[in-house]
Amino acid sequence: MMSIYRAAFWHNLLAMRPMTYVKRIAGSSVTKRLQQSLVSAIDASPILRVRAGTRSDHRFIGIWAVVVDGRVFARSWMHKAGGWYQTFLDDPFGTIQVGDRQVQVRALRVRGIRIHDDIERAYANKYTTPASIKYVRGFRTKRRRETTMEFVRP
Repeated sequence: MMSIYRAAFWHNLLAMRPMTYVKRIAGSSVTKRLQQSLVSAIDASPILRVRAGTRSDHRFIGIWAVVVDGRVFARSWMHKAGGWYQTFLDDPFGTIQVGDRQVQVRALRVRGIRIHDDIERAYANKYTTPASIKYVRGFRTKRRRETTMEFVRP
């Protein structure tokens, strides 16, 4: 028999709207999304070049990024102290490069089971070569799921 508290939990969970995982920024009710043409270019490109932090001497490096519902996400494979993920945790502002365009971004940590699942499906759909499968599977681990970042306008 289900307790009253558990029943209330499931009722509230099922009543949630699909977009409950949208992160609020500085009191705003919606995420400051990147321009649609930029998002489309990122989706079409296998590699996103990113320079993490504004106060660091970080250089542009290539990372795997995916697009889910018009939003741009990336996960870190390595968790090194000077890596892009750790640098964004210390200083959330940086720059992405798509083609010859450089755009200022802010990196936000992502929470929420549904969005993480959608991101995993997006990685599996975008990176399908035999060499990529190892990394797509690796991105499903809890340790790497926790490194998911969303790139938005500053």
